[in-house]
Amino acid sequence: MVSDSELQVVVLGLGYIGLPTAAVIARTGAHVLGVDVSASVVDTVNSGRVHIEEVDLDGLVSGVVARGTLRASTQIAPADVFVIAVPTPFGNDHAPDITYVLQAATSVAAVLKPGDTVILESTSPVGTTEQVRDLLARLRPDLKVPGRTGEQADIAVAYCPERVLPGRILQELIDNDRVIGGVTPRCARKALAFYRRFVRGACVTTNARAAEMTKLTENAFRDVNIAFANELSLVADTMGVDVWEVIRLANRHPRVNILNPGPGVGGHCIAVDPWFLVHADPANTPLIRTARQVNDGKTDHVVAQAAALIESAPGPVACMGLAFKANIDDFRESPALKVALTLAERFGDRIRVVEPYARALPAAFAGTGAVLTDVDTAIETCPVMIVLVDHDVFRSVPLEERATKLVLDTRGIWPDQPRRRAQPALRVAV
Repeated sequence: MVSDSELQVVVLGLGYIGLPTAAVIARTGAHVLGVDVSASVVDTVNSGRVHIEEVDLDGLVSGVVARGTLRASTQIAPADVFVIAVPTPFGNDHAPDITYVLQAATSVAAVLKPGDTVILESTSPVGTTEQVRDLLARLRPDLKVPGRTGEQADIAVAYCPERVLPGRILQELIDNDRVIGGVTPRCARKALAFYRRFVRGACVTTNARAAEMTKLTENAFRDVNIAFANELSLVADTMGVDVWEVIRLANRHPRVNILNPGPGVGGHCIAVDPWFLVHADPANTPLIRTARQVNDGKTDHVVAQAAALIESAPGPVACMGLAFKANIDDFRESPALKVALTLAERFGDRIRVVEPYARALPAAFAGTGAVLTDVDTAIETCPVMIVLVDHDVFRSVPLEERATKLVLDTRGIWPDQPRRRAQPALRVAV
């Protein structure tokens, strides 16, 4: 087995998963090359800095770059292990798009040699790892690929999805259990040996298809459970009941654990991955499809509630948060961003966006008249507040500073907020 100091690893994609993964591997002493299509990302990493917000990532990247175990480039190089961590978005019809995965695999094929291991970490439709294997076989007919002949293969191909929580990525990359699916059992064992270098959690091997579906199942499970909470919030609103109190009381049952509702579901996983299952088998996924529709519909409901509140009261409006979850700078598929942008397009310069993890508003806000502001200014100047993200800094605002405000709290962070009606038909609590 190659020692840590001799191991050469290439991580393709230096985003929210790829960069932390590359840094964690580099910390073991392995020599890691991070490959990204963005020259600015490459320059940032090579200077020992980071382009994403994640707890302790800046210090780790600075350290491994200084030690020479991590560097970045726009060009791939030969290595012993290739980890593909690129995006897998979906189109307008919710069909998964694995173009970036196949492009990354094409790059790998150009430098592949006998003995190498190729691992796909990107969340992918079932069967994608086999497509990567088949692509490598077409591009490199000189190499024996696994599972295509009865002979021992020259390379290993496996799938091992990430299962981390933003804000805890560095810890969870090491401590969480990993599911490692090989195209063949031999491939799974070889990938297992690699992950054992830096993972303390249990590493369980299976086949590639089972590992791919496991990742999709985990996120669909979360989506369905959030949909129940979001649907419950709509019913409670109709009934004139405090949904947060209902959930708190219901969760005292020993076998009930209802999640918290919100303005929808965002992020690169839960808002996207369930569609991969629906697209693969639409006839047998009515529950998963409905959960997606409920969660997307909740965002539209919040927009309608917020618009009614804004129309009932003059003055500036604070939209509190754009990120898809608390205390991070990740806006991908964020329902908070969708709500704030829709309100900005409708109410223009009345909208003040409060997002402590943004230096500027996203480009989509250009021309709307909305401005980025801070918490203190919003408290001083905005009679209406729309809470969209439960950032810690928002939770810290005391009652005496918001008691006179009209508040739509979609996250339940201010349970002591006085309930006020801006007009007879409007409830201002979700």
